[in-house]
Amino acid sequence: MRHNRDEKRFDMTWSHLRSVLANMASDLIRHGRIKTTTSRAKALRRYAERMITLGKDGSVAARRRAMAFLRSKDAVTRLFADLAPQFKERNGGYTRILKLGVRPGDNAKIALIEYVGSAPSLDAAAVKPAKQRIKKTPSVKERPAHKMNAGAKQASQAKKLSEKKSAPKKGIIGSKSG
Repeated sequence: MRHNRDEKRFDMTWSHLRSVLANMASDLIRHGRIKTTTSRAKALRRYAERMITLGKDGSVAARRRAMAFLRSKDAVTRLFADLAPQFKERNGGYTRILKLGVRPGDNAKIALIEYVGSAPSLDAAAVKPAKQRIKKTPSVKERPAHKMNAGAKQASQAKKLSEKKSAPKKGIIGSKSG
């Protein structure tokens, strides 16, 4: 029974859910942003912000609690060395969820979860300078050859068409054949 549980299970066992959230949290710490479904991002936000709070504490006990959840030495090191000092003056609200739309395969709502100050926002990443299309025009030497090839193609097609018309039709019922 689900007594006193306040989180969604996503059709997983509790141990599987804990592993999925721990892996997603360590990936978020390593990369600064991850793309996932909106409901998973909302569930992950809770743990990601707790990890930052542990990192801000900085004690050995906090480091051990973070290691017990994340189970990744690299992620814990990055959490305590890079991310926690970055949010030293901020009280909560360390993550941001940006909704991206739906996934083509199953129409699931997709979101991007990222730390507020660690990476540039999606708007800055999405606004890339547009590539200018350069129209390639054939040089002067290529143009006459191209026109001659087109003329030769038309002549050969006309020749084939005239051969088809002049050839007698074979095997048609009702035709007079000797």
